[in-house]
Amino acid sequence: MDIYAKLTEDLQKACPTLELRENEPMARHTTFRIGGPARLMALPKSGAEAQAALQTAAGLGVEPIFVGNGSNLLVADAGVTGFVVKAVDGLGELRCEGNSLYAGAGVLLSTLSGLARDHSLTGLEFAHGIPGSVGGAVTMNAGAYNGEMGAVVREVDCLEADGTRRTLSGDELAFSYRHSAFSDGRRFVLGARMELTPGDPVSIQMLMDDFGNRRRHKQPLNLPSAGSTFKRPEGYFAAALIDECKLKGTTMGGAQVSKKHAGFLVNAGGATCSDVLALVDLVRETVLRETGVALELEVKTLGI
Repeated sequence: MDIYAKLTEDLQKACPTLELRENEPMARHTTFRIGGPARLMALPKSGAEAQAALQTAAGLGVEPIFVGNGSNLLVADAGVTGFVVKAVDGLGELRCEGNSLYAGAGVLLSTLSGLARDHSLTGLEFAHGIPGSVGGAVTMNAGAYNGEMGAVVREVDCLEADGTRRTLSGDELAFSYRHSAFSDGRRFVLGARMELTPGDPVSIQMLMDDFGNRRRHKQPLNLPSAGSTFKRPEGYFAAALIDECKLKGTTMGGAQVSKKHAGFLVNAGGATCSDVLALVDLVRETVLRETGVALELEVKTLGI
């Protein structure tokens, strides 16, 4: 019996309520709208289901692959021969205790920042327009407009790959630019506690509106993408370097360097993973040749 067929059988016995999907198109689970099928996907709606999924996989020697809302992910056209575990809305616990918020991994950042505003708490305005979930945002230390998750997250509940439950805090979280203790994919985020500061809800909303207007004005929100494609090089801005090299609007198949914001590679229609990777190579080679700066991918890849 195929190992994934055996895993499916064991999961159905160990956790009958766990939603499983075989050969699930990953294009449905990324904001790029790109990616072939995952051999097996689990969509746990609770910590207990997630734990059962990981423990069962560990028992068969299957290493899980963790994904969130897929807002920073590029998946191979051939898909993923593996076991994908995705945090969904069921992992959506959301509560406020004084100046602290606790959010499950499946909670969208727009929902989280809205709750903070409703409780007159400031510190998450930057997250309002980021199209990700808490689990993914913690994993990559998502940020914008001089704010980042590492500045507010104090504790993270997670599962080790074998299903062991842990809570990490302080220096254990290892936050740095677009990085955390979860970036290596060995831990599944269940939820995070954030410490915020009391503020004026009107001022908080005004700042959220300002950030929203900036995004709409500057970013290609009308086309599928994974946000900023490249990390910010020290002392530079990736978009400015790409623009300087006159690469705006450059295409490879269905992939395009956004005409609106050079830091975004977008799916202009029918783009494949191969199209995006070819365009990434062209951009990096051109920028290095013309400016001497080496660009590093911020977008994570899977199955490549």
